[in-house]
Amino acid sequence: MQMIVSAAGEREVPESWPTLKRWIDVVAGGLLLVISAPLVILSALAIACVTGGTPFFPQERVGMHGRRFKMFKLRTMVNGAHALRHSVMHLNEVDGPVFKIRNDPRLHPLGRFLRRTSIDELPNLVNVVLGDMSLVGPRPALPSEVEHYDAIALRRLSVPQGVTCLWQINGRSEVSFEHWMELDNRYVDSWTPLGDLLIIAKTVPAVLRRDGAH
Repeated sequence: MQMIVSAAGEREVPESWPTLKRWIDVVAGGLLLVISAPLVILSALAIACVTGGTPFFPQERVGMHGRRFKMFKLRTMVNGAHALRHSVMHLNEVDGPVFKIRNDPRLHPLGRFLRRTSIDELPNLVNVVLGDMSLVGPRPALPSEVEHYDAIALRRLSVPQGVTCLWQINGRSEVSFEHWMELDNRYVDSWTPLGDLLIIAKTVPAVLRRDGAH
C-alpha cells in the first residue's frame, strides 16, 4: 500500500494505482497529443499570423509537492500582457488568491475563442507525457497563488496536478474559490484510476458546453 494525504490524515491506496495512473497518462495522453496536433499547429499558425508573436506560452506553475515546472499553453494574450496586469487588477471577478476576468482586455483577437473552446490548454498534453502533470488532477496553480494558500488549499498539491479535474466539470470559473478547493480536496480523498477515467469522459461534454470557460 502507498500512503497519501487525506482529510483524515493518511490515506492508503494500492501501490499499483499510481503506476496505473501514469500508464493512463502516457498511453491516453500520448494518443490525445497526436490526435490534437493538427489543431494545435493550425491554432499556433493563426496566432503567429494575427499577433506576430510566438504562439506558445510556457508559464511557471506549481506541481505535486510544490515542484515547479513550465506548463505549455497556446498564447491567448497580447505580448507583454503580464506587465499590464496591475492596470486591470480592479477587474478581477473571482475571490481568493486567483485572478480571472471574463472579458480580459489583454486577450488578442483569437484569445477569447481559444479559451472558450479550451484549445489553448491542449499543449498541456506535452506536460502529461513528460510527467510534469497527469490527465486528471487539480489544475496547476501559479506560484503567486500558492504563496497565499492555507493548509486546506495546500492539500491539493499532495497529488499530481492535472489537465482536467472535478473543478473543470463542475462549473470551472463560475464556482467560488472555496468550493474549488473543496472539489480538489474531494478528489485527493477519493481518487481512483477508474474515477480518473470517468472524469476524463465527463470532460468532453463539459468542454463542448463551454461550462465556465473564459
